Amino acid sequence: MKALHWKMSLVIGLVILFAFLLYPTFDWYSKTQPERDKLEAMKERPKHILNLGLDLRGGTHLLLELEVDKLDKSEKLNDAIQRAIEIVRNRVDAYGISETPIARVGDKWISVDLPGVSNAEQAEALIGKTAQLKFMLVDESTTASKILSEISALDKPAIDKDGNIVPEIKKILPPNLTILRGKSEESSSDVKYYVLESSVPLTGAYLENARVEMEGDFGMPHISFSFNKDGAKIFDTLTARNVGRNLAIVLDDVVYTAPNIKSRIPEGKGIIEGSFTMEEARDIALVLRSGALPAPIKIIEKRVVGPSLGEDSIKKGIFSSMVGFIVVVLFMLFYYKGGGFVADIALSLNFLFLLGCLAYFNATLTLPGIAGMILSLAMAVDANVLILERMREEIEFKKPIPIIISTAYQKAWTAILDSNVTTWITSVFLFQFGSGPVKGFATTLIIGLVIGVFTSVFVTRVVYDFWLTSNPKHLSV
Repeated sequence: MKALHWKMSLVIGLVILFAFLLYPTFDWYSKTQPERDKLEAMKERPKHILNLGLDLRGGTHLLLELEVDKLDKSEKLNDAIQRAIEIVRNRVDAYGISETPIARVGDKWISVDLPGVSNAEQAEALIGKTAQLKFMLVDESTTASKILSEISALDKPAIDKDGNIVPEIKKILPPNLTILRGKSEESSSDVKYYVLESSVPLTGAYLENARVEMEGDFGMPHISFSFNKDGAKIFDTLTARNVGRNLAIVLDDVVYTAPNIKSRIPEGKGIIEGSFTMEEARDIALVLRSGALPAPIKIIEKRVVGPSLGEDSIKKGIFSSMVGFIVVVLFMLFYYKGGGFVADIALSLNFLFLLGCLAYFNATLTLPGIAGMILSLAMAVDANVLILERMREEIEFKKPIPIIISTAYQKAWTAILDSNVTTWITSVFLFQFGSGPVKGFATTLIIGLVIGVFTSVFVTRVVYDFWLTSNPKHLSV
């Protein structure tokens, strides 16, 4: 009796726990879309919730290509792709798009889903931004003055639309110097150019933080940055050796500002000014915090899934799942009677536990994920059928009911274990080597199989033991 008490307490406790874990999801999706959008904007989205994927919620799918020919020669392709994925993930998370599926596709492509984002232009720009921050010294020699004079005499921009220096200027440019365009005058007819030393003594790789600050009560926003310990030392040495010179702050090969170094700066802190709007400053600070991509990324495919298509998929998925679930429940009741009722209890708990687990881990549910869930439920039904058929075989020998139940579980266990383990191994390989929808299918199937074995073997046995303890005559198989 004591063993039965703790088993029943465990099952009841798990039911309460998973119902508690699943409540925020039901509460969240019971709200209207405008209400959810408002709460998401206020960062009040529940922490543990089952998220809907792109095919259910609608949004934008992007396929990114890393320009591997522009990678640093010392960097391996696999390392570069993994770093690019992490940086893209950090940027998207910081941008406020929750639970974004990001995966490698092939050798140099990255798949990004943005659920709930149908107008993704700003997010696209944020994801693809290289964000190479450099600190370069401005050259103010006689040679630099001559180069600027030649640029002024040109009847066209000194840097073309692809970022290349025009031949007329390139031929007079010494190898230790380069020219870049200024940001604040970028859109005007009178473009300002800077002659800079080609060497880059300090880059944004040493940045520790970047944030937006305001100048005064009604001033323009600027970006305040600080270096880590190593970067602060380099910045200290750089400013100490070049007091009186101008230090250009360059972001993506555009000079945002070139302040004069008035004194040594030992704290490793500075600001980037450049007539920013608040939105521009916020996006640049975000990109700098998440790091620079190892090479430029270009968007080679964009696909928008409308919310109405997502809602239609949800309705069809729920309808087909409920129809299948009800048919299975009725069949088990009709064919196995009392034993079928016990199997239906296990099946219902299987569904509850699976959704609760997915919600706790903030999983993203997609159509393939729903397929994995249904398959795991089918495996759970199969396990119950094996047990019930074994019971029917034992009844023919007219054994006592307690012995029939015990023997049935013993004989069915090997077949249940074999079928679930083989499917579980297949699912692990799908998860390891698959991507996107395949990985979502494997995830729900792996979790569902484990829960299915628990409910089919442990929970049903607890129900039978309780039934036998109360009155064995009530059991009908």
